[in-house]
Amino acid sequence: MGKMVSTKKRFVRYKEGAEMYSMCQTKFEKMAKDAKAIYKCDKLVLVNTEIFEHYLETFRVG
Repeated sequence: MGKMVSTKKRFVRYKEGAEMYSMCQTKFEKMAKDAKAIYKCDKLVLVNTEIFEHYLETFRVG
C-alpha cells in the first residue's frame, strides 16, 4: 500500500476558510480572530486551520 498524503491545507485565506467550514466569511473572520489563529504579513492574512479547528471543538455539544 502507498503512503497516504494529506491534501488538507494548514493555512487558508478568509474566503477559502469560510467555504471549507460552511459559514459566512464575516463569522469565520471573527472566530479565527477569537481563536488567535491569524497570521498577518503586510496585507496578506492567513488562518491556521489546526488552531481554528481546536478552537471550534470547544463549541461541541454533547
